[in-house]
Amino acid sequence: MTGPKPSYNQNMQKVRIGAVRFLNTCPLIEGLGKCADLELVAAVPSQITPMLERGEIDIGLVSTIDAALSSTPLACLPAGGIGCDGPTLTVRVFSRCKPGDIHTLAVDTDSHTSVVLAQVILARAHGVRPRVVDFDAREGAGAGEFSDDPWPESLLLIGDKVVTASPPAIRYPHQIDLGDAWKSMTGLPFVYAVWMCRAKDANREHILAAASTLHRQRLRNQSRLDWIITTRAREKGWPDDLARQYLGERLHFEIGVAQRKAVQRFLAEAHELGLAPQVLPRWIEISDAVGV
Repeated sequence: MTGPKPSYNQNMQKVRIGAVRFLNTCPLIEGLGKCADLELVAAVPSQITPMLERGEIDIGLVSTIDAALSSTPLACLPAGGIGCDGPTLTVRVFSRCKPGDIHTLAVDTDSHTSVVLAQVILARAHGVRPRVVDFDAREGAGAGEFSDDPWPESLLLIGDKVVTASPPAIRYPHQIDLGDAWKSMTGLPFVYAVWMCRAKDANREHILAAASTLHRQRLRNQSRLDWIITTRAREKGWPDDLARQYLGERLHFEIGVAQRKAVQRFLAEAHELGLAPQVLPRWIEISDAVGV
């Protein structure tokens, strides 16, 4: 009599998956904690790439620009990501003045890609290259220069806090949804984050097998999106109807041909503005593993 077929890494450590616990990641990560071969590691977006570089995780939901900025070569796994094809809702520039008059842009320190995207949109669509300064949106105040007024001239915010802790509308009569602005400028969707691994590990069996799990879980979560919204939205302070529109209509989680083109265009725009070195994204073809 033969026993059960062994897991692909029965005698190996679990594959460590780094991801953010925002509402927008739920369709990708919900249920991964129950996968025997995976360990889900939570972090803020800006910390996932350093964790991947240090070997603290094996795969991460990495900010797209870090495919160019990482000190360690990374490879993209088309098992899923976070993107949009128009308005995003949760990646916004708030400004006291018209976008073409912005001199200083305070940026949410949680995201690398959104910071670069904001600069690309302001340069290409509005003809300005503002000075960029860090702003800790979780604290509601920025660097020391904002100590007399915690709300700067213009501000980039990302994530759940755009909905749950939005700055006072009376202070910011001008807003830019960066996903919408990118679509208008390029005609392409946008990808904020994608599953990545270290390039040297890209063809290892346990990485490809984990990518297969990530792909299957994303498809399963799409089929139970209402349950995810009902269960998770209120935990994160979102109204059900807005969360349903956000996850069901605004965001896209697949990585196809258009998304790959968008990543390449974005990295090229960033390079032309001197915001990133010239890099062609490396995509790992995992069709046999994940059925895409």
